[in-house]
Amino acid sequence: MSPLKFSTSYLDSLIAEAERSPRRRQFRNVHRSMAEPAQRLFNAIEPDSYIRPHRHLSEPRDETLIAVRGLFALITFDDHGEITDIVRLGSEKYLETAECSVGVELLAGTWHSLVALVPGSILMEIKAGPFNPQAPKEFASWSPEEGSAAAQDYLDGLVRAVQAVVQRDSTGAVNA
Repeated sequence: MSPLKFSTSYLDSLIAEAERSPRRRQFRNVHRSMAEPAQRLFNAIEPDSYIRPHRHLSEPRDETLIAVRGLFALITFDDHGEITDIVRLGSEKYLETAECSVGVELLAGTWHSLVALVPGSILMEIKAGPFNPQAPKEFASWSPEEGSAAAQDYLDGLVRAVQAVVQRDSTGAVNA
């Protein structure tokens, strides 16, 4: 069997799907079955996509997130919705910026959201399987529902929080 290739055209087509999607994101599984022991997928996310803060408790598994293209901010929260950390993830051209990593290992049960900071951003997500699509994410009650009138304001606030961290980092201050 030939290896599955993740070419430039493969990634470009995923970005095009995300741009056309009402949710402004699109994932593409790499694994062939939800029963596989490792679940792997690409997730193209545009800057105006709102990913409601959530955690995975019903089937707790750590997640590995790696920036393949573009630039992201992973935002983690406490149980009351206060931001506990902002980690910038970027592909190779962004790694020279202060406090930018290529990826993170997110511990199971952590409240989190992700914001794409530039158009055409793609993540590779990896976590242990098998995956049970009936086991829902737990969405944060303190965050607005996706598609609600308040969602855009909330996303704008997250982006402002990321920008404040970037500004602090550029002046040499400690990371949020």
